[in-house]
Amino acid sequence: MRASPDCDRACLYRVLDQYLAGLKARDIRKVPWAAHVKNTENNVELRLGDGLWGTITALDAYEMRFADPQTGAVAIFGVVQETTERSPYATRLKVVNRTVTEVETIVVRPSDAGIPFVTADIKPLPVWDEILTPALRSPRQKMIDLANGYFDTLQLNDGTLHTEFADDCNRREDGMQSTNNVQAVLDPISQWGCADQFRLGQYRYDDRLRDRRFLAVDEERGIVLAGGFIDHEGRLGDFKLTNGQTKSPIFRRPHSFVLLEAFKIRAGKIQQIEAVFITVPYNMPTPWK
Repeated sequence: MRASPDCDRACLYRVLDQYLAGLKARDIRKVPWAAHVKNTENNVELRLGDGLWGTITALDAYEMRFADPQTGAVAIFGVVQETTERSPYATRLKVVNRTVTEVETIVVRPSDAGIPFVTADIKPLPVWDEILTPALRSPRQKMIDLANGYFDTLQLNDGTLHTEFADDCNRREDGMQSTNNVQAVLDPISQWGCADQFRLGQYRYDDRLRDRRFLAVDEERGIVLAGGFIDHEGRLGDFKLTNGQTKSPIFRRPHSFVLLEAFKIRAGKIQQIEAVFITVPYNMPTPWK
């Protein structure tokens, strides 16, 4: 199903605003739904109005949004409150004929995400709102290739880079800055930058990055949105980093992460990464095939 050619960025943002207004009001009638809609939350297909729609009490002011008029995709990263719990979340919509045909949401609820470092205290980063000059933009396929190369680098990480990183590249995961973070307490690797972490071969315990989907390409802002899974077999014992240091893997059980991840690409290099992910059963299939 193709997107409407007359729904530009402003149009897609209006549809997103209608969706968010309906969500905050817990009223699906406020959303311009298509005749047939596919809706998932945390990798499970739900009927419209279920899940977060029944428990939301507020949306924080913080948001990061972007759009792909060529394919009718629009997405938002933000923070949602459900009574006493605040959670990072990401949602992407597919818009056809100015109606919503697809909704995909990941809500990282700290109480059940299976991630030890989730935080909803997230500050806006101006880099996501920057509109790139034509000289700093990359072709659509090049942007996808850079994001896919990031996943190639992560999968069975052996120290080889399969993508390009800016010198000032940073990454946030479930609200926590996981690069260049000198205050990191969970793992010293967070003190390193994007490229140096991968050059060390830190992520050897990431066995597969599967079911990769590239869901939106915002060429003006240089943003790619991707979805997929990271599988951890849990078999790997102590291993050596490329600097000779012995490392113990943090995962010793079979499980998977399902993710939505945004990449900011400037001058042909990844400059910023924003990811939300939760723990799901090992090798859990995607409902988006």
